Amino acid sequence: MASLTDLPNIGPKLSQQLCAVGIDTKEALRHVGAQAAWLRIQAIDPSACLLRLMALEGAVQGVKKAMLPPERKAELQAFYHENKITGKRK
Repeated sequence: MASLTDLPNIGPKLSQQLCAVGIDTKEALRHVGAQAAWLRIQAIDPSACLLRLMALEGAVQGVKKAMLPPERKAELQAFYHENKITGKRK
């Protein structure tokens, strides 16, 4: 079975976090999607940042995060700002 670290942008730490939230295969990551995976990771690591979200999206698409289209980057940035944990209660 191929490892999550075979995907672009996924190193050992992010792979461990994905496994910790129940995403342990490339197929599972693609099925869940970058945004839902990031929300799960943020639940266990409030420091999850925009770059991690973009890394996940790149992994889902099979490209380096720098290669994501500008429109998708803008969507991810808006999602991040709407969903990040700031320490303040809503």
